[in-house]
Amino acid sequence: MARIEGVSDAAAGLVTRGLYLGAKRIAGQVPDPLRIMAHSKPVMWGDALFELALARAHAVPARLKSLASIKVAALVGCVF
Repeated sequence: MARIEGVSDAAAGLVTRGLYLGAKRIAGQVPDPLRIMAHSKPVMWGDALFELALARAHAVPARLKSLASIKVAALVGCVF
């Protein structure tokens, strides 16, 4: 459980709800980190643009990107 309460669907603005909808399509639910990042619009936008760029990057195979993502998460102790 996160230490910071995320922005709920009811409290989210129009753009934030759009990002929530996109996350629900991809992951099946809105991840808690996205809800927490919604408190700061620049952080939320930065993460959204980073994820978009990462998804569109084709210089590295998707399987290798997933493996690298898991390794980095393990190195920094991320529970997600």
